Amino acid sequence: MLNKSHIRYCLDEMGRMFPDAHCELIHSNPFELVIAVALSAQCTDALVNKVTKRLFQKYKTPEDYLSVKLEELQGDIRSIGLFRNKANNIQKLCRMLIDEYGGKVPSDRDELTRLPGVGRKTANVVVSVAFGVPAIAVDTHVERVSKRLGICRWKDSVLEVERTLMRKVPEQEWSVTHHRMIFFGRYHCKAQNPQCPTCPLLTLCREGKKRMKGKEEK
Repeated sequence: MLNKSHIRYCLDEMGRMFPDAHCELIHSNPFELVIAVALSAQCTDALVNKVTKRLFQKYKTPEDYLSVKLEELQGDIRSIGLFRNKANNIQKLCRMLIDEYGGKVPSDRDELTRLPGVGRKTANVVVSVAFGVPAIAVDTHVERVSKRLGICRWKDSVLEVERTLMRKVPEQEWSVTHHRMIFFGRYHCKAQNPQCPTCPLLTLCREGKKRMKGKEEK
């Protein structure tokens, strides 16, 4: 497991590699962000942005999503995985926003997780990006990077990864670290083809050293 100074080095290097890391889901307000993140489960941000470009022109408010039949909304997001379930959750989410929150997206994470289709990861993204609340959302990239580097244990659950990162990363850096780890995992430490030979973190990375040793032995 990496010690405090090693983690500091990793965070700084990721910052140098991806100084402009940010949320890549295109949105113009908290409501659009909730919809976009809900659509992004098991789906790429690029595909979500392609779909929401048309979606956000057609639907502006929670009322708009409820003004059409479920089948029509399903058709509008058909190219996205799990579109039937996601369309159903979006309409339920919009109904709940109107009935319980005056049509506004709540800024509290616990309130957000009450919304249909909104899990802890989605809520963390929304409070961090839309409301500036420090948070670390653990998606597949954040989990993979933190485990490969040895910041977290292989057996850790997503919640344990989040808690470990919150403990080991300064609170004021939680949100930016979340984005940098995503960029690092998405564009460098990829799931299938990590760029270990050119990685500035190779000397610290337990997984990278193992991979390189395996290549040498072949």
